Amino acid sequence: MKSSIIAATLAATFLVSCAQRADEVQATYVSPLAYQGYSCKQIEDEARRVAARAGEVAGVQHRNASNDAAATAAAVILFWPAAFLIKGDGSTAAELARLRGELEALEAASDAKRCGLVFETRQTTAS
Repeated sequence: MKSSIIAATLAATFLVSCAQRADEVQATYVSPLAYQGYSCKQIEDEARRVAARAGEVAGVQHRNASNDAAATAAAVILFWPAAFLIKGDGSTAAELARLRGELEALEAASDAKRCGLVFETRQTTAS
């Protein structure tokens, strides 16, 4: 009984410390005022650059989440020292959240200037 309580507590702790999947990372607020001096062409170019980087970072975040899930399963089922392989959310999740916030700000700046740009808002999930 006591060992099953300890195992359940350890499992819950490991699951909480796992990296989020890329599609679960929420955008952080970035003010659209940062882009108010941009022309529509500059907004479009910057949005393309930021979206490309966000795609790259989302792929890394997805791999981090997958690796953490595997390490958690190994730690809970097989060998508890595998728990030290769990990295959790870090700079990758923070960068992805910032990039998503920049895209939202660029979209707001585009709308304010009536640029007519169409922003695709899709969550990046890699399999």
